[in-house]
Amino acid sequence: MKNKVYIFDTTLRDGEQVPGCQLNTVEKIEIAKALEELGVDIIEAGFPISSPGDFNSVIEISKAVKEPVICALTRAVKGDIDAAAESLKYAKRKRIHTGIGASDIHIKYKFKSNREDILKRAVEAVKYSKKFVEDVEFYAEDAGRADLEYLAKMVESVITAGATVVNIPDTTGYNLPSTFGEKIKFLMNNVKNIDKAIISIHCHNDLGLATANSISGIQNGARQVEVTVNGIGERAGNTSLEEVVMILKTHKLGLDTNINTKKIFSTSRLVSNLMRMPIQPNKAIVGRNAFAHSSGIHQDGVLKERENYEIIDPKDVGIQASSIILTARSGRAALYHHLKRLGYKLSEKELAKVYKKFLELADKKKDINDSDLHILIGEKLDTKGIQLELLEVVCGTPIKPMATVKLKVHDKEYLVAANGNGPVDAAFKAVDKIVKKKLDLEEFLVQAITEGSDDIGKVHLQVKYKNGMYYGFGADTDIVVASVKAYIDVLNKVI
Repeated sequence: MKNKVYIFDTTLRDGEQVPGCQLNTVEKIEIAKALEELGVDIIEAGFPISSPGDFNSVIEISKAVKEPVICALTRAVKGDIDAAAESLKYAKRKRIHTGIGASDIHIKYKFKSNREDILKRAVEAVKYSKKFVEDVEFYAEDAGRADLEYLAKMVESVITAGATVVNIPDTTGYNLPSTFGEKIKFLMNNVKNIDKAIISIHCHNDLGLATANSISGIQNGARQVEVTVNGIGERAGNTSLEEVVMILKTHKLGLDTNINTKKIFSTSRLVSNLMRMPIQPNKAIVGRNAFAHSSGIHQDGVLKERENYEIIDPKDVGIQASSIILTARSGRAALYHHLKRLGYKLSEKELAKVYKKFLELADKKKDINDSDLHILIGEKLDTKGIQLELLEVVCGTPIKPMATVKLKVHDKEYLVAANGNGPVDAAFKAVDKIVKKKLDLEEFLVQAITEGSDDIGKVHLQVKYKNGMYYGFGADTDIVVASVKAYIDVLNKVI
């Protein structure tokens, strides 16, 4: 199928080489099953000769997964190939992935050999693998820096030996998309038996070009791409599965994959959680901010028509909806959207008033959540007789706490300072001087209602005035301000 791009997932092999992200067999099986549901064609389950744990994982994954091809990695060494063949004995569809270095750098410094001997070892490894499985993939390690003529000769030789797939890796992430694409094109045009095998690409992200190089390779004839979920892997990582799949889907290049894109997000989160490797917020497709909008202009555009600022429907990758994040950069449209979602219907005048208070809060707090909005609506739509205009407190040791308060009482402003046992007590006494009423505080309760160091504090007051009991409520990122707001709330009820 010339229009089919096979997705070869190496999350459980190359991806697991990230320091600190090793998985046990049970965790590997869970990810393998998720990859099967996602629709990957080949799962590289491990490097069996590397450890007993890896060997056992390939065995158990082979038992647990039925649809994808299960692949085991080896070097061009008979012992490696024997171990791989043994580990794959329960696989319904099996592949041995063997190979050797193709660049002069690897040949000289890694193998201390020469081109002729390396070519011979490559052919022998493929022939030996064919004794165990029909499906043999050969990797020409560091092909990205290999001599083109020699690489073409190696590819032709291993196909003749029986390789069904030939992997052209940019092992060090060195190539530019144009040069990598030309490399694949050269092989497609100069290897006589190229039609007898699938050309695969395996790109690393050392220069941030893994996905671009992979797409370039596909555009020039490669029909298998080797990827990892979230782009995890050795050093700076591998080509990201989600990026390649969604590029092919978005650009409609006439190429298809078997991936069920609606399961991308859940698979991404599973891998992140089990490997204990957080996803960077701005990661394409699956990052926390990939479909989040905080700019007022962007929010207004998205609310009018999603495609104004989104080229992918978040539902296509398993995300319920875009996020309209409320921050100090948000506009009225975003605020109105969220208030409407919460069931509040405001006039333009009311919205303008709430928006002003919203901006004041947003300047203090990184982002605004539903709890904050309920508080804004509950507090700010009232036009009470007493309003807080200014509050300044000085406290510490050995300083005696003092508060300066400015209140607007029926459109008249009053500024008073007072001392107290603490900043809250001083502020309350300053308020008392202005309103000339003395309330008996029965209960003072402080509660944090959001998480983090920039959380909102909520204050409940219960006061006794004459023969009645009154309750006040206030909230703010500054707990002293919240306390004074609650006290003024009580006073408005008393008056």
